[in-house]
Amino acid sequence: MSSRHDEERLADIVDAITAIRSHLTRGDLSDGLIFDAVRLRLIEIGEAVKLLDPQLVASEPDVRWSDAAGMRDWLAHHYFDTSRAIVEATIAEDLPALETAVLQLEARLERSKQRNSENEKPEINKGRGLGR
Repeated sequence: MSSRHDEERLADIVDAITAIRSHLTRGDLSDGLIFDAVRLRLIEIGEAVKLLDPQLVASEPDVRWSDAAGMRDWLAHHYFDTSRAIVEATIAEDLPALETAVLQLEARLERSKQRNSENEKPEINKGRGLGR
């Protein structure tokens, strides 16, 4: 099992989406280097999705998480058969919803972490003055 946490994997997904957008400012997918760079980031996204806690992703049911994982497998194992149109559609149609869901999950995990840390704070002096 990996030592990375869901928070780190979610950040990896956001970073990969940001990188895809950056790559596309340099050219479109007809440029082989751009296509390869974007494809690699989609593989990273799929790998991170595969390793997220299933209960966590279930809390965002509108995202097709299994499709992201499946896309990773396809891109990693069928790289010569990858259609640019499929990659373009993934970027245009799937990444915005994925990014929104990931940001919501990050916020949810952060709120949960804050609640847990507040519950773990010891009660100091319980209304008693020092030295009493």
